[in-house]
Amino acid sequence: MPPASRDLAGYGRSPPAAQWPGGARLALSLVVNVEEGAELSIASGDARNETIPESGQLIEGAPDPCMESHFAYGSRVALWRMLDVLDAHGVKATFSCCGRAVAATPALAAEPAARGHEIGAHGWRWEMHAGMEEATERAVIARTVATLTEHAGARPVGWHTKSAASVNTRRLLMEEGGFLYDSDAYDDDLPRIVAGPRGPHVVIPYAFDTNDMRFRPGGGFVQAEDFSRYCIAAFDRLMQEGGRMMSVGLHLRTIGRPGRIAGLEQFLDHVTRAGDAVWVARRAEIARHWLARFG
Repeated sequence: MPPASRDLAGYGRSPPAAQWPGGARLALSLVVNVEEGAELSIASGDARNETIPESGQLIEGAPDPCMESHFAYGSRVALWRMLDVLDAHGVKATFSCCGRAVAATPALAAEPAARGHEIGAHGWRWEMHAGMEEATERAVIARTVATLTEHAGARPVGWHTKSAASVNTRRLLMEEGGFLYDSDAYDDDLPRIVAGPRGPHVVIPYAFDTNDMRFRPGGGFVQAEDFSRYCIAAFDRLMQEGGRMMSVGLHLRTIGRPGRIAGLEQFLDHVTRAGDAVWVARRAEIARHWLARFG
């Protein structure tokens, strides 16, 4: 049987009244994942190369310049394309940044922060934390916070682990003391609050379906319109239901390609037509709203 600590029922038929600011029916969170330079790479001193290479080939036991070049497109080109699209639509996002990526290319955090976007933490390297030793994970969290704080001008208050967190991740974040929320959950359309040693902590669910990661081979998205149609369908359904939250996951090197960026533009055009009925918010804003309502 599942452990008693695992909540499979959730809010059920009685979700809380979110009361989003301005009477909005939906809170929309855009998350830009910043991983360029943080991918596992033998050339960077890691034990192995990234196992999900953009090239479709896995090189073992030797540096992989092809894989590294695919990631570098995000920092060299797509960052600026993404920022311009967000500016053109007047929306702010959460840039979920790996510490090593920002240490290598400070503009990955400094420029979004200067434009009013939130800088959140996405680990040091782009790696799962499942099975990581507690002392190691604690040090990884501290190093990530220090680096992002240095280059963004403010410390991150949110965290999202690549794929699987460890059994200790959330507790370590709460013990660290500076995090309002984490996004290591995929199980709801609303945030929730968990008790922590330093006070309430918000869990803001993330999503892998309304996510440009599905442009990977076999993921279901091929054309830019595949992304926009799917995200618009989810947006319209949640707007119809009301009182919900929606996350859209983006990656610089993925949606930032010239043949895909129109998918994001089409979705944002649709969102802006909804006017005040949608609250496009950084995740820290959502966490603070939820704490004010239910903390």
